[in-house]
Amino acid sequence: MLNVLREHFGFHGFRENQEEIINNILEKRDVFAVMPTGGGKSLCYQLPSKLLKGTVVVISPLISLMKDQVDAAMENGFSAAYLNSSLSVDEVFSIYRRIHAHTLDLLYIAPERLAMAHFFETLKAVPIALFAVDEAHCISEWGHDFRPDYLSLSTIAGNFKAIPIAAFTATATAQVQEDIIRKLGLRSPYVVRASFDRKNLFYRVEKKIDVEKQVLKFIGEHAGAPGIVYRATRDSSVTLSNFLSKNGVRALPYHAGLSALERTRNQNAFSKDEADVIVATIAFGMGIDKSNVRFVIHADLPKNIEGYYQETGRAGRDGEPSECVLYYAPGDAYKIRYFINQIEGEQERLTSEAKLTKIVRYASVNVCRRRQLLDYLGEQYKAKNCGTCDVCVGSYELRDITEDAQIVMAAVSGTGQRFGRLHVIDVVLGKATKRVIELQHNNVKTFGAGKHKGKDYWRAIFDELIVQELLITEGDKYPVIKLTKPGAAALFGKQTVMANMRPEIKTEVIKRVSRTEAGSQFEAYDQALFERLRAVRRRLADEQDVAPFIVFSDRTLHEMCRHYPTTTDELQNIAGVGQYKTDRYGDDFIKEIKAYLDNK
Repeated sequence: MLNVLREHFGFHGFRENQEEIINNILEKRDVFAVMPTGGGKSLCYQLPSKLLKGTVVVISPLISLMKDQVDAAMENGFSAAYLNSSLSVDEVFSIYRRIHAHTLDLLYIAPERLAMAHFFETLKAVPIALFAVDEAHCISEWGHDFRPDYLSLSTIAGNFKAIPIAAFTATATAQVQEDIIRKLGLRSPYVVRASFDRKNLFYRVEKKIDVEKQVLKFIGEHAGAPGIVYRATRDSSVTLSNFLSKNGVRALPYHAGLSALERTRNQNAFSKDEADVIVATIAFGMGIDKSNVRFVIHADLPKNIEGYYQETGRAGRDGEPSECVLYYAPGDAYKIRYFINQIEGEQERLTSEAKLTKIVRYASVNVCRRRQLLDYLGEQYKAKNCGTCDVCVGSYELRDITEDAQIVMAAVSGTGQRFGRLHVIDVVLGKATKRVIELQHNNVKTFGAGKHKGKDYWRAIFDELIVQELLITEGDKYPVIKLTKPGAAALFGKQTVMANMRPEIKTEVIKRVSRTEAGSQFEAYDQALFERLRAVRRRLADEQDVAPFIVFSDRTLHEMCRHYPTTTDELQNIAGVGQYKTDRYGDDFIKEIKAYLDNK
């Protein structure tokens, strides 16, 4: 195992859980593994293909990713291929010949392929070493990305009784885990639930004001860094992509409404560093192999925490510091709730509503973001301060906000509980708008009672009161604010209102802190050399027609920029440089490093 690890992957030791998973696979035992994105899942099923007789069949949900997955495996010295609808008839026959000749270590297929009777019979006639099910949560209707075509995988266990099945996913609650194991028919599987804690990711939430300008400003502060921006709709993804492009950002859109050719072209451009930013709906993301995504921005509120965690997991798969930013406005929740209310099944509607409540709480409550995410995923985070989220690096304090809460609730009550938040805030601020005057709300007792503080402050108070369920919103298209029974008790002085409040912190401060804190556990590297090695990597990738990160990850280049290897032996001490890549690329990188040192 260690010889294969060093020779093919360039690593000198396993990450947590990898060795145990591989040992169980080699013993022909089923495996169920929940491992976060970037946790090294693919190595767990690729490495055994060099030690077991037969082909490892990998079931992957998105055909657009298979080329990168196969390219990466081949760069590491594996005989690999994929079968999907993008291939010509001649290419398909060529793959079938390789299957029958028993020359493939790895075969990647979509779940639909397995449902084809003739393909199923083909697999029965050749030696199979393992079935690896990637993104296994897709088989569960309780998961966040259920796919009916995954249900066909339930036939594997009954038809291939002697062949182990290994199922992998980055997110699964206890309920989803149980559902996956049952539907796949896993037989007394070895179960791993790795920590969901991605220490290299910095999480923060910002008020959504003018989101296009906010996103542009953030990207400008991370010039040239690859990133993904998620939007809720196809139109908004195209609009934002066009806005960024007009402002000098190499941005492309991605959504299900684009043709398959355009989606593939845009994704390839992003993978090959020909575009810096993809602006996408959730149609983009699952299983993305690009390891050097430095930031993931959510410009709209996600529907649930599972999806949010999965999407932010696209950042920093190489283990290097990366940022995850959510721009939040309460109006986003109203829009999502409107669509939830259209769901016919009562249980599904209630489940979706409960999940929305959780993500709203994540975005609006000033409690450690990391702790909230891990708590939802069933993992207790024990540290008092994670040091890598906006809450933990900000100046938060528990305050008694009863007086200000009463001002807001009195204004809600005084205007008849028939108006939205913005109108009530105008009353609190004492703004004599045309509507306020027409409705005579300038005569309400609390008119102007909050003029000593800004609009953003009163918005924060509203958010806190809604989260604490002292106020509720009713209505879909034009939501109004109403008092609850606990809210009425607080209004009349029968209950104290406490809240964890944060003073306004400038974006520049958060940016500086996020980079230093998230990066404090990582060593510095020679950035000038890194840029030169990036250019070498890009040239070699273009020659091989693969994505640059497949040649070497950013993390591997960073390590070269710390240790300056100038011989083959020194190069092979760098993590991620195995024998195959040394033979193929070693001379090019050693030559560039020597030239850099000679001129330094």
